[in-house]
Amino acid sequence: MTKAVQIRRHGGPEEMEIVDVEVGQPGPGEIRIRHKAIGLNFIDVYQRSGLYQLPMPLNLGMEASGIVEAVGGGVMHLKAGDRAAYASHPPGAYCELRVMPAKCVVKLPEAISFETGAAMMLKGLTAQYLLKRTQPQGGLKEGDFVLFHAAAGGVGLIACQWARAMGLQLIGTAGSDEKCALAKSLGATHVINYSKEDFLPRVKEITGGRGVKVVYDSVGKDTWDKSLECLQPFGLLASFGASSGPVPPFAPALLASKGSLYVTRQTLFTHIATREATQEMADDLFAAVTSGKVAIRIDQTFPLAQVQEAHRALEARKTTGCTILTL
Repeated sequence: MTKAVQIRRHGGPEEMEIVDVEVGQPGPGEIRIRHKAIGLNFIDVYQRSGLYQLPMPLNLGMEASGIVEAVGGGVMHLKAGDRAAYASHPPGAYCELRVMPAKCVVKLPEAISFETGAAMMLKGLTAQYLLKRTQPQGGLKEGDFVLFHAAAGGVGLIACQWARAMGLQLIGTAGSDEKCALAKSLGATHVINYSKEDFLPRVKEITGGRGVKVVYDSVGKDTWDKSLECLQPFGLLASFGASSGPVPPFAPALLASKGSLYVTRQTLFTHIATREATQEMADDLFAAVTSGKVAIRIDQTFPLAQVQEAHRALEARKTTGCTILTL
């Protein structure tokens, strides 16, 4: 048996309860992993609240690290005793022990702690696919301007550092002077406190009126319209979340009138659909972290028993960097 966080219906943090769940043996293509630390992400909120509809009862959590206890048939890249980490479907990481598909689980380098491993996988792989795989027409070159919303969040702080290493000029938005200062200290070239000033005219000012090549937007409804206005002709708006709510429907002709723009809605789990792609992206992330180009900030830690408080802090935008749950 294991302790796991489960909901029986969509709703607020109060719907989460810790229950006893039976854990069996791994089948073909599966592993059993005992967790050391668990990552907290906005996708967990989306699944809990019902923005992403999933069958009930639902065990929450998409990211964790730990020790592999057993492997099922056909699993060749992992063995019992391996240190491992993952960001993976199906949900269920908020627990002590679980059986899960092995495809998206990778060995965790000895140089990376379990806490860092749990904090970095979903957010770090997201930053990787955004900056390396979700690029505007013609790609991104040294000196190019990009706009990154929620730059002081878990994904944002990784992206600030990685963009600096790539030679990009990242313009980061955040909701307080403290968060802006944090993003600036970790690599953002320019920062905008959207609670004090309109980010659109400031972006135009920073770029000499040209706008940016790409906007990376996890906020959604509140930033969408002005994000489009920030783009150069043929620019790309890469949506990868909706912390302020889903984007309303819009007419494709709008993209033509604003400069033949591109729009895409990305999700990590398309990028890590195969073991080979997962390993390639994880290797790039591990190299960025172990080389010192990217540091993983864990700014909040909650015991698993306080998971409701952790969700409330995340939704209230009281967190910076990464948050983990400990066992």
